[in-house]
Amino acid sequence: MKIKKLNIFKLRNLAIAGIFLLTTTSCLNDLDVSVNDDELYTSEQFYANPASYKQFLAKIYAGLSVTGQQSGNGQSDLGSEDDGGPNEGFSQYLRGYWQLQELTTDEAIIAWGESDNPTIRDLNFNTWNADNVFNEAFFARVFFQVGLVNEYLRETTDDKLNSRGVSEDLKAQIKTFRAEARFLRALTYYHAIDIYGKMPFATENDALGTKPVMQSRDYMFNYVINELNSIEGDLPAPKMNEYGRADQAALWMLKAKLYINAKVYTGADKSSEALTEVEKVIGSTYKVAQIPYADLFKADNNSNGAQDEIIFPINFDGVKTRTYGGTTYLIHASCTNEVGATLGIDFGWQGFRVRQEFMQTVGNSDARVMKVVGSTDPEFISDYSKFEQGAKLIKFSNKTSTGANGSDLNFTDADFPLFRMADAYLMYAELAVVNGKGSLANALTYVNELRTRGGAATVLQSALNADFILAERARELYWEGYRRQDLIRFGKYTSGYNWQWKGGSINGNSLPEYRQLFPIPNKYLNLNSNLSQNTGY
Repeated sequence: MKIKKLNIFKLRNLAIAGIFLLTTTSCLNDLDVSVNDDELYTSEQFYANPASYKQFLAKIYAGLSVTGQQSGNGQSDLGSEDDGGPNEGFSQYLRGYWQLQELTTDEAIIAWGESDNPTIRDLNFNTWNADNVFNEAFFARVFFQVGLVNEYLRETTDDKLNSRGVSEDLKAQIKTFRAEARFLRALTYYHAIDIYGKMPFATENDALGTKPVMQSRDYMFNYVINELNSIEGDLPAPKMNEYGRADQAALWMLKAKLYINAKVYTGADKSSEALTEVEKVIGSTYKVAQIPYADLFKADNNSNGAQDEIIFPINFDGVKTRTYGGTTYLIHASCTNEVGATLGIDFGWQGFRVRQEFMQTVGNSDARVMKVVGSTDPEFISDYSKFEQGAKLIKFSNKTSTGANGSDLNFTDADFPLFRMADAYLMYAELAVVNGKGSLANALTYVNELRTRGGAATVLQSALNADFILAERARELYWEGYRRQDLIRFGKYTSGYNWQWKGGSINGNSLPEYRQLFPIPNKYLNLNSNLSQNTGY
């Protein structure tokens, strides 16, 4: 089903399997993220094959999807983590990112106990500390990705390529590969800016073995913006790269995300800059897909028309990317066995559902908020560990748009839309309504186009206010990994809006302001004296 997509990156062969993993000793070595592999080759042996340059790039992309080498050979990668961190279920990049962004809000609460998932309850309750294993796992995964990119850039300099006799044609391709790698590093640093604020910082210009220094949130914001500006001309135009790879529209979306959150990140309003980037995206060849809303999240969303809207996906395949993270986690953990059968999987893990305040926010009449048919479970959650409490929703599915099952009943095929045009529309609407940028008439058109596609009634311009835009983002984008970020940006995360079990109280309570950031894990503070802790931890 995803053969074409995966052939692009040669994931099924994965000649990259560990060949270059020794290279992650840059900033990662000093963060105690070890790499284990039975087949380590020198970089020169690896790059003797011209195809290796694309294969290494494939590894960097794959780092968003899988945790180790086995999954590329059609096996589960449980226990084969590249970063040497906690087990695969904890450490997959998207799963870690999603849990920090969603379980800490009204948009999700997970029922799993502490015996199998130690410290996960603290995400539900907003009571995590610097020893939280889920936070620690994501931190490690972030800097594993950064280390891969840094080493790739070291190995693809002009001097290196000339010394290997690389052809001019391949050099031209590698120029694009390097821009993509830098985009992926910028994306990862953006996630770290959002979640940690300040962070360890290293680039390809830092010598191997150098302990990374801590840089401020403001410094990292400006660094990432400058990086994106410098590579924009080297990336393909929108939709001119292979599916799943970055193009200029993905870069514009990333810049828009940074700018729209700039007041949170740096204290400076960058809404005008955000509007410029959003308008580039909206004016590109991507579009809001005129397909049923649910099809955007199904097993064939790489080919059913959703690919017209998905600007940057994280790719998954039930045969070739066999991970217990990603959409495998998001589908299995959201349902019971009975519901799982309707979603094309073998069984449900009975994990997360939404809290009652989320349903009160989005209402019961919007068809985009896909409730489990026939569910009579109460929305009120008196015991977080009881999955039967809380509203049950559906989002991702391992069924295709034609009703067939995905390629495997355990590992799923649905790609995760990290950036899509609907979000660009809603960012434009927010900038117009909340920040006074752009056109309110255009904002209304974009909002109503999404509502019409999703089967919801259109609204009048008088309905557009900040609370409506925040709720509309929840209706359109729930479980897509933005709820924590959105609540912070709208001033609703720590105070001004409570949800069940926020702060550990059944009825919810306000949080201290420092909870807008996660802590630097104690494990890494103890290993690198250059690092310092965030306030409050």
